[in-house]
Amino acid sequence: MSTQIHPEEPREPAGSPDPVPAIADEAIQAAVHLVGLDFTPEERSMMVNGLVQNRTRYEELRRVPLANSVPPALRFDPAPPTPASAAPHRRPLTPGPVTLPPLPADLEELAFLPVTHLAQFIRTRQITARALTEMYLKRLKRLGPQLECVVTLTEERALAQAERADAEIAAGRYRGPLHGIPWGVKDLLATRGIPTTWGAPPYREQIIDVDATVIQRLEQAGAVLVAKLTTGSLAWGDVWFGGRTRSPWNLEEGSSGSSAGSAAATAAGLVGFAIGTETHGSIVSPATQCGVTGLRPTFGRVSRYGAMALAWSLDKIGPLCRSVEDCALVFDAIHGPDGFDPTVVDRPFEWAPPADLSRLRIGYVADAFAQEQEMREQDEATLARLRELGAHLIPIQLPDFPIDAAQIILYAEAAAAFDELTRSNQDDLLVRQGEEAWPNRFRVARLIPAVEYIQANRLRTLVIQAMDALLQEIDVYVAPSRSQNLWLTNLTGHPAVVVPNGFRPNGLPTSITFTGRLYDEATVLAVAKAYQDATDFHLQRPPLPDPGREA
Repeated sequence: MSTQIHPEEPREPAGSPDPVPAIADEAIQAAVHLVGLDFTPEERSMMVNGLVQNRTRYEELRRVPLANSVPPALRFDPAPPTPASAAPHRRPLTPGPVTLPPLPADLEELAFLPVTHLAQFIRTRQITARALTEMYLKRLKRLGPQLECVVTLTEERALAQAERADAEIAAGRYRGPLHGIPWGVKDLLATRGIPTTWGAPPYREQIIDVDATVIQRLEQAGAVLVAKLTTGSLAWGDVWFGGRTRSPWNLEEGSSGSSAGSAAATAAGLVGFAIGTETHGSIVSPATQCGVTGLRPTFGRVSRYGAMALAWSLDKIGPLCRSVEDCALVFDAIHGPDGFDPTVVDRPFEWAPPADLSRLRIGYVADAFAQEQEMREQDEATLARLRELGAHLIPIQLPDFPIDAAQIILYAEAAAAFDELTRSNQDDLLVRQGEEAWPNRFRVARLIPAVEYIQANRLRTLVIQAMDALLQEIDVYVAPSRSQNLWLTNLTGHPAVVVPNGFRPNGLPTSITFTGRLYDEATVLAVAKAYQDATDFHLQRPPLPDPGREA
């Protein structure tokens, strides 16, 4: 579904004095032939470094003791897939009290307000959903090309939904805080009658004749879909068939990915909120680069029905918003079983801020904060602010396993998801080629032994058990957003909230990540909100040139 991968360079196995030997082309050709495939000499040459890297990872996996009793983190169900029961209807959350600014003469002054404020303007009928929708559509048309963040405007659908929202609200049928709020979705989620391109040329005209569950849930909440937003090609990075999505804070920089358009459009005030997906950082990374707030829910919290599959055991869907409370409101609308995705659990979401930080056990990943890295100053300031808010921070260490070696899980599943693309050679149509791009990664993954994939999933079981033990001792912990914690918690499926915490010299934002227990989004969101309410980084607006409006 989504990924922001930071591949390693091939390296020697720990403790080995000898360099990892190269792999001869003849060996690759024979192995490829053995599995019934045929790659060109150029393609085989591109595979060498990836195969060496994988071989190193196999050695790392083999050094981890795996007792016979350790099962893989895969569950076999002998029953054929059948729809599960959908979650019962829930009443929407009620946002906390807000102080609204005076209604401006120019509605574009509302573009950067959070959903909590926009909802009050709509509920009290100071503005209409149609007027708000037209304002965001104008901004999408005017500023979207600069950011290269829009694949398809859904204008006709949006205006119809907005008019329906206005009629319902006028009749006293207010559905909740998302009623009449314009939003955008990463172009991995199917929308009936509208292209769903996955950011890749082979799927540019693809129309999947269903609405994804998340699309349906938000329509039921009364939200107004205004745009399909960019994703890095097949959910890697910020490059898609129409260009490279930019961060509104610095147009010389990409927005990161793969929820590239969702983060950029939210940060630039082109939508009220957006939906992204994550497999290996694709909510956390663009949220950081664009200065927005993101929630990556627990694996199995939000249905992926109608969403592109990248890695079935890793993909997750979550909101990108302008505030933590906005993320809570959107998550409340989209979580829970739908009768289609069998991985989704029915667990309550009990949102009850504010959090008293002095009464919670809040950890911090001590060695990660001690490392020299680009955002260290902002991260240390975050810890200081949390202490000022009453938090008694507990130093913790994350489980010590060779988790990078487990990236073969992602690559093997992704290669299976796009098996036909590789075998048909349509992978040649993707914009990004080269060693660190999907076409080569898919080819390299064809030679991952099934035994090593299973062993990586057995290692994953040990990591899951170790994380469960750690989170028995604390309620929430904080970690640098760009650290080993990112892949580790994607591997284990834990929820995370990323919020802005400063700026870099080049103008780009920085962020911090809060991680919580499985299915306990409520607590981790409440802690993140307590920090965010004590700062103003999320209130800053990017200096995006807007010549069309100035004229």
